[in-house]
Amino acid sequence: MFEQITPAEFVQRRETGENLLLLDVREPRELALASVDGALHIPMAQVPERIAELDRDLRIVVMCHSGGRSQAVVGFLHHKGFDKVANLAGGIARWSREVDPSVPLY
Repeated sequence: MFEQITPAEFVQRRETGENLLLLDVREPRELALASVDGALHIPMAQVPERIAELDRDLRIVVMCHSGGRSQAVVGFLHHKGFDKVANLAGGIARWSREVDPSVPLY
């Protein structure tokens, strides 16, 4: 099992100065419905071809709608040698419920 970070923990860690990259792997139509400022958007299917855009030195926290797709991307990145990867537990849906209710639920 890979590291799980809750949205509240992500915000807290970022506020204390930890350099975290939030990677949003949802589809463009989902991004149009709800998004988190500052996230890098690479749809799940494009991650293999765009892997060079990711900085191996950063802790990468992967996000999707509820945590399933992001968990798969975490596994893929780990397999490709990224050892600082974590899943955003509960995805953007949990982000909306626990961190920022202005982010629409869908």
